[in-house]
Amino acid sequence: MLVSMDKLLNKAKKEKYAVASANVFNDRSVKACFEAAESLNAPIIISATSYVPMEEIASLVNHYKDKYEHVSVSLNLDHGADFDAAMRAVRCGFTSVMIDKSTLPFEENIRYVKEVVRAAHPVGVSVEAELGHVGKGFEYDKTRDSGLTRPEEASEYVKRTEVDALAVAVGTSHGVYKGTPKLDFGLLKKLNEAVDIPLVLHGGSGTGDEKLRKAVETGIQKVNLSTDLSSAYIKSAGEYINNEGEILDEEMNVIYKGNRTVFVNTCLDKGLKGYKDLLVHYIELFGGRNKA
Repeated sequence: MLVSMDKLLNKAKKEKYAVASANVFNDRSVKACFEAAESLNAPIIISATSYVPMEEIASLVNHYKDKYEHVSVSLNLDHGADFDAAMRAVRCGFTSVMIDKSTLPFEENIRYVKEVVRAAHPVGVSVEAELGHVGKGFEYDKTRDSGLTRPEEASEYVKRTEVDALAVAVGTSHGVYKGTPKLDFGLLKKLNEAVDIPLVLHGGSGTGDEKLRKAVETGIQKVNLSTDLSSAYIKSAGEYINNEGEILDEEMNVIYKGNRTVFVNTCLDKGLKGYKDLLVHYIELFGGRNKA
């Protein structure tokens, strides 16, 4: 069942767990999300950026939602850059859009987000926005503290924009961390008290199970996962290549054992298994089992 993201997150907030938000990039990753959610009777958020073919991802989600009819799923645009990207996602069937104007001054951020909310809400699409700024892992030692979300601004921001979920900066970072992640749980507690809508944690990958579990306990209802899942996919596929194929030269030409088509598809399926196994782990960690 394909639903708007606010329905999944409001339930998670009430029952004190978080929904895993998995970034997808092909048909197998979409299928893995449905399989992982079904195996645990859990809700799932499938996220895609505008860098992937959004129309194809939407078509795949609609295909699998009928095959996995008991799975509660939301299709979310991750880090929509502007109004046009958000509306493109709405037109092709996304049930949630994130508009990210977190690098802009406070008033400009509000203005851009309100424009998306006014267009999305009437057609039943929920909106996520970011206040404060979650930076890149490679510059973590320089930017970790500069973009932290301020509770007093968060309260005003939510009232004025009427967003359905708020992505907050409490010490995580996108991609691979340079240094050790340090989350400000005191700040997260204050943010949870300052606003009455679900809170989102971007940069879940590489943060560590203990910190993520505590973040959920402190008030996070959605955890974004991209780097960890794609890395697991690549690692699993690579292990199969190393075991079943012989690398000939630095151009990565491979001697295939058996049928080439079978080899390639099996390689992709092995990647799927690595992706799905890690996603199952995170769903369990966030308390999503039997919450569908």
